[in-house]
Order: sequence, then C-alpha cells, then structure tokens
Amino acid sequence: MTDHADIPALMDEMGRKARDAARSLAVAGTERKRAALMAAADAIEGAEQAILEANARDMARAEDKGLSGAMLDRLKLDGRRVRAMAEGLRAVAARPDPVGRLLAEWTVPSGLRIRRVATPLGVIGVIYESRPNVTADAGALCLWSGNAVILRGGSESLHSSQAIHACLQDGLRSADLPQDAIQMVPLRDRAMVGAMLAAARWIDVIVPRGGKGLVGRVQAEARVPVFAHLEGICHVYADRDADPDKARRVVLNAKTRRTGICGAAECLLIDRGFHERHGAVLIEDLIAAGVEVRTEGALLEVPGTVEAKPDDFGREFLDSIIAARLVDGVEDAIAHIRTYGSGHTEAILTENDETAATFFRELDSAILMRNASTQFADGGEFGMGAEIGIATGKLHARGPVGAEQLTSFKYLVEGDGTVRP
Repeated sequence: MTDHADIPALMDEMGRKARDAARSLAVAGTERKRAALMAAADAIEGAEQAILEANARDMARAEDKGLSGAMLDRLKLDGRRVRAMAEGLRAVAARPDPVGRLLAEWTVPSGLRIRRVATPLGVIGVIYESRPNVTADAGALCLWSGNAVILRGGSESLHSSQAIHACLQDGLRSADLPQDAIQMVPLRDRAMVGAMLAAARWIDVIVPRGGKGLVGRVQAEARVPVFAHLEGICHVYADRDADPDKARRVVLNAKTRRTGICGAAECLLIDRGFHERHGAVLIEDLIAAGVEVRTEGALLEVPGTVEAKPDDFGREFLDSIIAARLVDGVEDAIAHIRTYGSGHTEAILTENDETAATFFRELDSAILMRNASTQFADGGEFGMGAEIGIATGKLHARGPVGAEQLTSFKYLVEGDGTVRP
C-alpha cells in the first residue's frame, strides 16, 4: 500500500471488514479470545529480534527528523519492553472476560425479570503517536472486550507497529478468529486520521494516544465519541503533615522515573508548614537529579532554581522540568489544581487522614492518590492488565481505560406472556 491510496475507499474497506469481524468477535467466547492472546504473546517473544530491527529503522528516521528526547524514549524498544508487551497480553488474558457480565438484575411489579449485561462497543478506532507498545495493548484490550479495532499508529513508529501487528494477526489465526478484528492502517498519510474521525458509520469510539496537537484535533473534529485526555498536568501536593522520607521518594519518582509519560508530575505544591519544618529538601532532590525547577518567591532562594514564567503553571513539560510553588494548606492546593489542572492525576502526600479526605472529596480529577507516585496512573498498575489510554471525560469511562471500560450494556427482559395494561 502506498502513501497515496484512495483514503475514503480504504476507510470504507477497513470499516466494513471491522464491522463484520466485530459481530463474530462479540460471540467468540472466552477461551478462543484467551487462546488468541496467549498465541500473540508467544509470537511477540518469538519475533523479538525482528521487532527490534524494525524499531531501529524507526529510531533512525526519528533521529534524522530531530524528535525530542521524550519522543525518542516513547518510541524506543528494547528486549525488556518487548517482553513486557508479551506479558501485558498474558495479563489481559488472565482477567475475567468483561463480555456478558451481569451488571444488575431485578424484577418489577408486572412480573418482568430484567437483567443488564455487558456487551462490546463494536468497532474502536485508536489513533496514536510514537509508542509502538500501544499496538499490542490496544489490540489485546479490544480483542478481550469483544471489539474489533482499527489502529492508526504514528508515522514515526510505522515499522515497529507493523511488526507487532503481525504477531497479533498470528494470534487471531491460531484461534480461528477473523484477522480483520485487529487491522492497522498501512500508510503514513495523515488524511487517514480525518477519515477515521468522520467514520461514524463504521467506528463506535475513537481513542487518541499522543500529544496535545493530536488529541486536540481529535476532540475538535471527531464525529464519533472520544475517550481521551488532552494533557496530563499532574500535581503532587506535599502537605504540612507529610512524612518527609515518603515525600522525597514519591516526588522524585513522580517526576523522574519517566518524564515523557502522561502520569509524570508537572507541578509540585509544597505547604508552607512542610517547608518551614523540613526546608527545601524536595526541591534540592529534584535539582540533584537533573530536573530544572521553575519556581517563585521564597523557593527561588534555593540554589539552582529558575524563575517561573506565568504559563509554567498549567503546562505539560514532558521533560526534566517541573513547576513548583508554596501554598497555604490543602484548600490553597486544591484551588491551584482547580485552576491549572487538566483532570488527569493528582497526589497528596500526608499522614493526616482528614486532610487526605478533603483532597479526595473536593477534587474531581480522574485519578487521585495519597502517598503514591503519579507514575502509577496506568491500567497495568491498576491491575487491568493494560490500558488503551487515560480518559478524563465525565461520561462512560474515566481514568485508565481497560477491557471493562470498552464495554457497554444491554437489557435482557423476560416475561411469561406478560402484557401491559
């Protein structure tokens, strides 16, 4: 397939195949879906060298294009990451089948017995940048939840994603499931993104994974429901009652473990009481780890800090940079997060149960944490096996979107010759 294909015709062809495959997959049963995932995991491990060679081609192209260090980190695969993809598939297969779950049941005065049961959404469109592992995660989660999926990976990860996709196809074949259940757009043409966003005839939900430009475009142009977050502006608040040793571990991990992921901390809020008791240890640790700390006021007295610009608060750096500010208690921290946050993930560091309860009650981000790194904002870490993305919307799915979140429901109503008077 060239990059000059007839985009509308390609979209219709892929959409029609996906719709047909979704009908088969919805009734495939647990064991066949599990067999497909386990075989795909084996195929990924067996194709490790081929996947790494494909990734090397993508990395060379990305470096020539001058992609940022954070983007290169997202793109790069090594043996550990390839094996982690395979284990992710097995973890998804080990979860309970989300399709057919009994969500509720009751009997009404007319004698009707009503059940609400989980059903697949149908066809999922996933549009993503850089991270080739999304190919495996998205394919696995859609398959397990009985949905067909159309994957549109980033141009920079095309070779890696195609190599991983071939392993998913091996899994489908081995379980005698339709290969069209997991399709991948075979070209780099960005026009295909627009075609998917307008393909309400074929696609039931769009999930974008990528930077602000991509997600913003999807949210603005989609004629299909979207599960997405625009930015991961994650805050960590060190309360006056925080344990200093815990706080130091968590803050450093939240910022530095991987700076280019959406769960990386982008702003540190420090209660003045903590600062008065323990000094600038949190700031000093970050600077010692090579993080540029952009701040204001008294924190600027800490050697190595940089004066913050107004737009540094409420900014997703995705780099070894963090904004920091002193606040006067939990209510001041909450007010800051409400003003600058993106509704993704916020963490409070405190030993005070009442303060933690206030933080949890008054903030409405998709994920709220206590004494834990924001880097845990991940479906795999939540025990979902994997995630297809993080959703910050208020409807249907919030937080990590796993297999259960890729289902809807229907009502099954049974009577006994029952008529309505």
